[in-house]
Amino acid sequence: MRLQRKRGFYEKYVKRILDIICASLAIIGFSWLYLAIAVIVRIKMGKPVIFKQPRPGMIDPKTGKERIFDMYKFRTMTDERDENGNLLPDEVRLNKFGRALRATSLDELPEAFNILLGSMSLIGPRPQLVRDMVFMSDEQRMRHTAKPGLSGLAQVKGRNAITWEEKLDWDLKYIKHVNFWGDVKLVFETVKVALVKHEGITDGENATALDYGDALLKAGKVSKPRYDAEMAHARILIEEHEKGKS
Repeated sequence: MRLQRKRGFYEKYVKRILDIICASLAIIGFSWLYLAIAVIVRIKMGKPVIFKQPRPGMIDPKTGKERIFDMYKFRTMTDERDENGNLLPDEVRLNKFGRALRATSLDELPEAFNILLGSMSLIGPRPQLVRDMVFMSDEQRMRHTAKPGLSGLAQVKGRNAITWEEKLDWDLKYIKHVNFWGDVKLVFETVKVALVKHEGITDGENATALDYGDALLKAGKVSKPRYDAEMAHARILIEEHEKGKS
């Protein structure tokens, strides 16, 4: 099934121009904040200061598959390991400073460079993990017919406080009505959620929200064999992405 969606004039042409303007202004205007956070991250957590991770982007109309890109964020976890060299659980490695960065979404400031490069937009469905994408239905993957965003409708409607199904439903609602005033409203609502309400970095049980596949497995909605197969598929996609960069 080839996933396609008709995009309006604003989404096809105007949105990209506004993204470039907003990302450029953010990088220049908050250069002091980028530097300050980078220095503190280096002191408290060491190198690297920037954390990058493959994420599924917008669907390539030629291949019908998601373009995978590296999303940039400030590092929020340490590299603490046990005696066997294995990374400690997220809740242990996510220290107080890392939690503060996530609570205020300041860890996401480097994504302005993703926006400037064109792999992301200011507003759009939030880019999830590759291992989340492989568990999505064709309908849910329609969210990838829009460029992923720094923030989106799902983020202002509850972020990690809502279920995966609710998140994906909000994303599908967004892509049905992409327009200038809707994006402007979401920008202001994002600021309110991140800086005023300080909503959301946990799901109540984990330091970070459960991955989609893990949530489905826990709820008994996918079998263990299918879970293992999809996770293996995700690893292959990431390996292909890494090879494509070399």
